[in-house]
Amino acid sequence: MSLMKKRIFVSATNTDIGKTYTAKLLLETFARKGHRVGAIKLVETGVKDFAPDAHALLQTVQSLNPAFADVKIEDIVPLTYELPAAPYIASNKKALDIAKLDKAVAKLESLCDVLIIEGSGGLYVPLDAKYMMIDMITHFQAKALLVTHCALGCINDTLLSQKALESKQIAYVTAFNCRAEDASFADISAPYFEDTQKKILKTSDNIDTICDVLYNL
Repeated sequence: MSLMKKRIFVSATNTDIGKTYTAKLLLETFARKGHRVGAIKLVETGVKDFAPDAHALLQTVQSLNPAFADVKIEDIVPLTYELPAAPYIASNKKALDIAKLDKAVAKLESLCDVLIIEGSGGLYVPLDAKYMMIDMITHFQAKALLVTHCALGCINDTLLSQKALESKQIAYVTAFNCRAEDASFADISAPYFEDTQKKILKTSDNIDTICDVLYNL
């Protein structure tokens, strides 16, 4: 990987936390800051005729980087499975095709300076009998953005995922994806993070700061 290239892996504390939403924000913000952006979702499950996450990424990146004009959905999501389950199960326990992922990343990275790599589910989603999603962050030598929620229970979920990243010595930033129904976050969870972590960074309010910190990790 060129020293000029940046790989940022977007993971989360669980599924349906806001990885794709946050990945799109990263793409838009990095592009606004003058970077050529790219995106890939390594694997998407629950796909029959349409891969919604990959399509959202493709539409966004094509609007921001002309070099992606001829990129196909198969480039953005190299591995798809019909069953909406962990890839280990959705693939019928098939060994992960690492070479295919390496080739896809190399192709897209040649078109951009900042490549956003979106994971599936949380850090310990099994890809096959050998690899967990967290292993892909290390494999691709990426920096990590941990997207977490703001509902009751986010303290436990966030700390567990942070400890998992730290155990693998992965550099990361945590971003809180607060939704309209999470109004209680300020009273029931935020005080802990305010007292124990440097700063609460929210996807909705602090995306510029999140991008700057990630880029300089």
